[in-house]
Amino acid sequence: MPPDMDQPPKDSSIAGEPDDPFDALVWAAVESLPEAFRERLDTVAIVVEDEPTSDDLAQTGAAGLLGLYTGVPRTLYGAREAAVPSKITIYRATHLRVFPTPDALARGVAETVRHEVAHHFGISDARLEELARERGG
Repeated sequence: MPPDMDQPPKDSSIAGEPDDPFDALVWAAVESLPEAFRERLDTVAIVVEDEPTSDDLAQTGAAGLLGLYTGVPRTLYGAREAAVPSKITIYRATHLRVFPTPDALARGVAETVRHEVAHHFGISDARLEELARERGG
């Protein structure tokens, strides 16, 4: 586990520049997005939680999750007025298990943030996989 991340807080919300090292990675990943995307995240809560819940796993059918987007994608008509708030959750403990070095962790968090933001803009997992194959990743 990377230094300074062995005793993470249980949950946190990313607002401003965070003190927690993992939260700082999430914040940096959001800040690295092109302005055109960042300015359209104003209605999205971006939070860090330790682990996905059993409901999160059941909702996705996944055995494990690095992140989860819930809400109404912006591509749907009236998404800004939707009664369901949009939320991106990044799972700290999963990342710490999957990405053992600080560099790998930073890359993994950035990729997860981009992936979940893509869902906010209506891009499916299938399309993300197709794009990854096209760019050789």
